[in-house]
Amino acid sequence: MTDLERMYRERFSGRLEYRQRIWKVLIPFFQKWVAPDSTVLDLGCGYCEFINLISARKKYGMDLNPDASRQASADVEIIQQDCAQAWPLLEGSLDVVFTSNFFEHLPDKAALESTVQQVFLSLKAGGRLIAMGPNIKYTGGAYWDFYDHHIALTELALVELLKGCGFEIDRVTPRFLPYKMSMGRKYPAWMLRWYLKVPLVWPLFGKQFLVIARKPTAGLPH
Repeated sequence: MTDLERMYRERFSGRLEYRQRIWKVLIPFFQKWVAPDSTVLDLGCGYCEFINLISARKKYGMDLNPDASRQASADVEIIQQDCAQAWPLLEGSLDVVFTSNFFEHLPDKAALESTVQQVFLSLKAGGRLIAMGPNIKYTGGAYWDFYDHHIALTELALVELLKGCGFEIDRVTPRFLPYKMSMGRKYPAWMLRWYLKVPLVWPLFGKQFLVIARKPTAGLPH
């Protein structure tokens, strides 16, 4: 067993079923940006909760953890590699890249920038990156409760990087979900379902950002 496998098995021990329940509530929220005939890659797919549940024609997951392959559904192709290296995909072959609570785990900002460049290359013109993660402006010191958090990010820092890599920004929500949604108290699924329907309360509890960026469509006004 690798150190990565051991860390995440200990971290999520006894919580996988709860995490799946949470993602079943979250999926309809994200599905509106993922057409059923699209090609989607879940970057840092972990235990594949998102990519297993989302409806899409072709589905990929990318993660270094060998457990990703064991958790993936039969219709998900797992790419086990360093995401900062060249991706084994054709340029312009993806409609959506989704990532949740992953960028902060990369070793440094150079790796993050290389990863975002790979996302840009792999997306079709008009394709989207949907990125969610802890916002250090609101998490404070709790951001460092996980040993493998290396990069401290805010929504503005991520937007600046994305623009520098050629993306246009569609949506920026500084406060989206609470922090440690799948790690702290096990709230009932109906509470999350209600929370998603009432954006007015997000600034009160949200400590994760949501940023949606788009690869420009060549030849059309932006």
